[in-house]
Formats: sequence, C-alpha cells, structure tokens
Amino acid sequence: MTTSTTDAAPGQGADLVTLADDVARSARAFVESVQEVAAGGNPDETVSRLLLDLSVLLGSGAALGAIVDIVPEERFEPDAGYEVDVDLLRVHLRELLGEADDYVEVFDPYAPAELVPARLSDDLAEICTDLLHGLSHHLSGRHLEALWWWQFSYLSTWGPAASGALRALQSVVAHVRLGVPLEDAATDDQ
Repeated sequence: MTTSTTDAAPGQGADLVTLADDVARSARAFVESVQEVAAGGNPDETVSRLLLDLSVLLGSGAALGAIVDIVPEERFEPDAGYEVDVDLLRVHLRELLGEADDYVEVFDPYAPAELVPARLSDDLAEICTDLLHGLSHHLSGRHLEALWWWQFSYLSTWGPAASGALRALQSVVAHVRLGVPLEDAATDDQ
C-alpha cells in the first residue's frame, strides 16, 4: 500500500507532516548528540550515550516501518543541496571507540548465516548521512520527500546500521558490567 498527499485519506496529509516533523526532531537530536560525542568532551560516556541515542532514534524508525509506503507526488528526488561530509566525525568516533569500534554482525537473520565485519564509527556516520539528507528536504519544506527518504533509508541502510550498532553497544556494556574483556570474548567464541 502506498500513499501520497493526493491519495491520502482526509486528515492523513496533516498526519504525515506531523510525523515528518517528529522524525526531523529525532534526526536532528541524534546527529547533534553524535557530533557532541565525537568531539570527545566526555569519553567515558561515549558508549552509554550512543546506546541511549540509538535506542531513541530506532523508535522513530519503528514508526516509519509501521506506516504504509510513502510515495511523493513527483517521481524524482529533488536536489537536497549540499551534502555534509561526515568523514571527520567517523575518524573521531573511531579514535574514541578504540577496540570496541570493530564488531561482527549477521547480515540477514532470515538468510543463511553470513557474518559481516562492521564498525560502529562507519555505522554512526552512515546513519548521520542518511538523516541529514532527509533533514535537507525537510528544511526546504518538502516534508513528504523527507519522509520518503527517511522511510526508504530506514528500511535499507540506517535502520539495519542502527540495529547492528545498538546490539554491539549493548554487548560492550554487558562485557564491561560482567567483567569479560572484549578480547577474551573473541578468544572464547573461537
């Protein structure tokens, strides 16, 4: 099922704008928080803060996954404008996370098991890139386009990246709290 502003039920267009505004607030808050974390002011809070931020962001993603497909009236994506470069953010996160940056995840839990190496710093930078792209549309007043982008990228890129990163961060917290160093866990699993 798809929806656009032309075939939406009465009142649904306003609901979509409200949803777009809500996702924009979540996206902006997430990006700003990740930027603050990457600045390194409180390195001891890095993992905990990212764990909380990803949990909140995934709530917005769940709303995008639960609604019908968003289809903008125009069948092409207007230029969103300048793309923010997140490479420096990625580098700072990599330095902050150290050995916790690298993890392994299952690519698709419904396909034959395929373990894929991943990095929290890459995931977080990718999430920020996708969210910022949607924010560019939102700031230009293209709410439906922003919602389409966030929904599409939630299902294809930032949702899986956020889910994998959340699981990795939760595992880091568990290792610390249970007193099992990350390098010992890798040795035990083999």
